[in-house]
Amino acid sequence: MRAEQPLKLGIVGLDSSHAVTFTQLLNDPTDANHVPGAVVTVAYKGGSPGLAESSTRIERFTEDVTEKWHVRLVPSIPQLCQQVDAVLLLSVDARQHLDQLRQVFAAKKRVYVDKPLAQNLKVAQEIVRASRESGVPFFSCSAQRYSKSILELSHDQTIGAINGAMTFGPMPIESYLPDLFWYGIHSVESLYALMGTGCQRVTRLHTGGEDSVVGLWQDGRIGEIRGLRSSPRTYGAVVFGSKRVAISKNLSEQQSPGASTVPGYRPLVEQIVKFFQTGVAPVQPNETLEILAFMEAADRSREQNGAPVLLSGILDAAR
Repeated sequence: MRAEQPLKLGIVGLDSSHAVTFTQLLNDPTDANHVPGAVVTVAYKGGSPGLAESSTRIERFTEDVTEKWHVRLVPSIPQLCQQVDAVLLLSVDARQHLDQLRQVFAAKKRVYVDKPLAQNLKVAQEIVRASRESGVPFFSCSAQRYSKSILELSHDQTIGAINGAMTFGPMPIESYLPDLFWYGIHSVESLYALMGTGCQRVTRLHTGGEDSVVGLWQDGRIGEIRGLRSSPRTYGAVVFGSKRVAISKNLSEQQSPGASTVPGYRPLVEQIVKFFQTGVAPVQPNETLEILAFMEAADRSREQNGAPVLLSGILDAAR
């Protein structure tokens, strides 16, 4: 890839608000939050007519990207790949990701995949195999992993060693996915950003308005997410350190109504551009697979009235 010129990027899937936000961050050098190093030049519209989250928004997002930012539409993913250095796969329907990624991998283009990587762990493992077989790296994560509050907690040396953590956030449920995959994934990604990999088993309590999912790590640490449906739509975290207990600054509560969400996505877009330049994923596939296994284990625990579920069994069953 050419280091002296901005990388040319293509978007697959214009049914996510991230298509607009990422394009603005990359294509507008006058924006105070501009991320240099890459520009979005073309897009494959995509879409999922049977999914309201896609069909009710895709035309508006397509108009924003093409008219405001002058991104050209192309009729297929192979044609898109011929014109770009790397790909942003943003299709909101995770069920489309495997087929779309196979086309990107065949074209040998590095790719960022918006959350969730796939509709279940088994398909995610197929994606990882396809990536390895093609020799093309990818990475996938939630933007919440790189939120200001999580980054501050991760790098705060006054906390000491992290003995455990609790993260929380909104958790509406989509019926076509295991129920943490849609929005609970944001809190799970935040938890893993703080705790790292190594969860052994998961237990879940579920009610109509709240969820509590507790994971036991192999070194004895405990991590928990709290999914909110009857509480305000907000994110946060508590870290239990060897030196002190730290509570995140809740940025979403401080944000005024109608305020732009663009600045909050800048750290993720910076990581994406760096990955496209270096080929080194900041979140490795084994961590992404464990995150999906954590969420599927939580789903299984709910089905079993809160019984503990081993991640090893979930991973083995999906292979």
